[in-house]
Amino acid sequence: MKKISFMILISMLTTSLFAKSGKTVFETYCWGCHHQTAVAFGPSFEYIASKRSAEEIRAMITNPKEVSKIFEYKRNAMPSFQLSENNLTAITNYILSFKKEQK
Repeated sequence: MKKISFMILISMLTTSLFAKSGKTVFETYCWGCHHQTAVAFGPSFEYIASKRSAEEIRAMITNPKEVSKIFEYKRNAMPSFQLSENNLTAITNYILSFKKEQK
């Protein structure tokens, strides 16, 4: 029982750290074009999280030109970002944290 409680605590702390670092990555790289729940120049994180998988989000961050072609977007203004694996995971998890529960 103690082992399970410890694992839950570690999971909660890890999620919290990713959320905090994800917010930092957002504020550093994304805020100028994206907002969490409102449309800015680019779509909101809430919208992105409702439409895309983690893999699609990661691909759009690192290679938006090619991903835009795959999604058949008529235009793409997003630059590519070369983030560390930790930052890429953090921002992906942060974006997905805005996914609304399906009712």
